[in-house]
Amino acid sequence: LKLTAQPDVISFAGGLPAPEFFPIREFEEACRYILRHEGQVALQYSPTEGYMPLKEYLAEAMAKYGIEEKPENILLTNGSQQALDLLGKIFLDPGDYVLTSRPTYVGAIQAWRAYEANFLTVPLDDDGMVVDEIERAVAAQPVKFVYVLPNFHNPAGTTLPLERRQRLVEIARRHNLIIIEDDPYGELRYEGEDIIPIWALAPERTIYLSTFSKTLAPGIRLGWIVAPQPIMRRFVQAKQGTDLHTGTFVQMIANDICQRGILRQHVKRLRKVYGERRDVMLASMERYWPEEARWTHPQGGLFLWARVPASIDTAEFLKKAVAEKVAYVPGFAFYPSGDDGHNAMRLNFSNATPEKIEEGIRRLGVALKKELAGGLSL
Repeated sequence: LKLTAQPDVISFAGGLPAPEFFPIREFEEACRYILRHEGQVALQYSPTEGYMPLKEYLAEAMAKYGIEEKPENILLTNGSQQALDLLGKIFLDPGDYVLTSRPTYVGAIQAWRAYEANFLTVPLDDDGMVVDEIERAVAAQPVKFVYVLPNFHNPAGTTLPLERRQRLVEIARRHNLIIIEDDPYGELRYEGEDIIPIWALAPERTIYLSTFSKTLAPGIRLGWIVAPQPIMRRFVQAKQGTDLHTGTFVQMIANDICQRGILRQHVKRLRKVYGERRDVMLASMERYWPEEARWTHPQGGLFLWARVPASIDTAEFLKKAVAEKVAYVPGFAFYPSGDDGHNAMRLNFSNATPEKIEEGIRRLGVALKKELAGGLSL
């Protein structure tokens, strides 16, 4: 994120939404309305579980794509990152194992390392987590839960097909595993058909996480957890001891924006904008990058994952990229062990304009070709 703050750097590093599309006027209208009509409620303490009208909205919205749950089984959090931390509080003791893909979301690695967790990993291919590897892994080492990013994986951009989701549920039932389904990008689909959530296949053993950070604004720090009631009670207790509740005012603002249909229209616009930016990045890589490089073709989300020849260490190469005023995240950061992904990088396409995307990818392509040529000028 520090790299993104440098104004002269074209950054593909952070997972930042496009700030020029934040619905600022609508936020201002919501703030004024709430303070004028419900100011005493908005500025007061509120229940740990969250603002009920917003939970009712989320329950209705999620039911449309297969997550049919009562509002009482939804907990509003300070972003889904807090949800990851609460998972650590509830489930993890020092030395416990969690199972993830390799690579996986760096924020999950950071959250659970704080609880001294160990990571058991299975590989990831063009269709996401190789779930058949899970059975062999958990037979050798019990885990507290399996962490999955089924839609537009961060960092890889892959989507888990229905057949793999069904297979994951079979394995989870056979081995009595809890599944953590992290779905921050599910609404940002640019091609293909929606796939039923894992939660809908196994609601009794799935904890579902999502957020407003990618669809509305990350600065409001608002996400949610869906969990069976016995586990939900533990989440509520853990959150109560952490921060009492998510900000009342923020929850009411989000609810106003949702109830007025603003979020729905905003997401529709983002799909168009981000889809175009993804297309520009993919086309630019085809045009400018060395033919030895490979990358994923995400159907949605904010990221794609690229691999360059093994002779290039992307952590070291980043210094040369930044010298050319372009940035990315080196692949090793997304591996719990840190001993893989040395020739990989994550590229974000949501935060830069199409013109900057093409120019940044061109700069990276020139630098990569120069590196492969042994540092000689092309």
